Amino acid sequence: MSSDHAPVTEIVGSGDFVYQACATWHQMPAGWTLTEAVGVAVDSRDRVFVFDRGPHPVLIFDREGNFIDAWGEEQFVRPHGIWIAPDDTLYLTDDLDHTIGHYTSDGKLLRTLGTSGQASETGVVNRDYRTIQRGGPPFNQPTNLTLAPSGEMFVTDGYGNARVHKFSAEGELLLSWGEPGTGPGQFNLPHGIAIDSRGRVFVADRENSRLQIFSPEGEYLDEWREIARPCQIFFDADDRAYVAEVGYHAGTPDPRPDETGGRLSIFDNDGNLLARWGGGKDPYQPSDFIAPHDIWVDSHNDIYLGEVTDSAGIQRGMVGADCPSLRKFTKVLATD
Repeated sequence: MSSDHAPVTEIVGSGDFVYQACATWHQMPAGWTLTEAVGVAVDSRDRVFVFDRGPHPVLIFDREGNFIDAWGEEQFVRPHGIWIAPDDTLYLTDDLDHTIGHYTSDGKLLRTLGTSGQASETGVVNRDYRTIQRGGPPFNQPTNLTLAPSGEMFVTDGYGNARVHKFSAEGELLLSWGEPGTGPGQFNLPHGIAIDSRGRVFVADRENSRLQIFSPEGEYLDEWREIARPCQIFFDADDRAYVAEVGYHAGTPDPRPDETGGRLSIFDNDGNLLARWGGGKDPYQPSDFIAPHDIWVDSHNDIYLGEVTDSAGIQRGMVGADCPSLRKFTKVLATD
């Protein structure tokens, strides 16, 4: 794979979902670089918050990519997930600290879910999700959080557990469900989570390559399977699901099921595929990916996608340090 002569932008998508792809959208301060944009989210003012594993964990940009601010230095063990609430506060998941911090948009810590450095007992060995013996209480390497309109919180947990936890708006644990496995209601690395307008809870069951769908009380309802290792889901205002799929090129032990690489997929609320691009053939291209990890859509229907380029690509010798980690897809308006 080579970055030589890579186009700055490309047109991607199909039907009503056509976008201009750009992998050089954001402008960093002089001397700064992204390590890997594990999380990306957009607030009510369309400011883009990036959760990065570098020296400046929380970076803020306007929608044109101009740098606004950064904070969080030396506050996180390993950034993993981000969610922005309707009041523009942030929930930041630190998987190796076993906590989720609730912050103001300028970095003031409001509260913490979990106990710093304290993992629950699940039988996991050496932080390897394949060795989890049983589901446990919160948390053992949590991955992501989402909010219901009521303020109730749902957390995927995660690399060292096999559960979803439901909390009240005040932070009281109400319910947990899930055990390791491949059956309905079982998980093999619950990695991402989102709630649609009908209140259904969608869980990105990554290593089972499916989205599982539950009621708010943890009742199994359905699953979508035409997906390659989903990392995160986002629902837009019209209840369309945007899915970041890491695929089978990056971080998959042999034998691989197939050669599908990282991609972005858009589904309607019944699971019908509306658009898809990527595949991992050349992640230097604006229209392709190495390891999609998080996804968000702003009020203009533009898509932002963050990738674990370093841990899933650079460290494995698959790409160089110049491979993009943060991408934007600007919606192309339909013309008559």
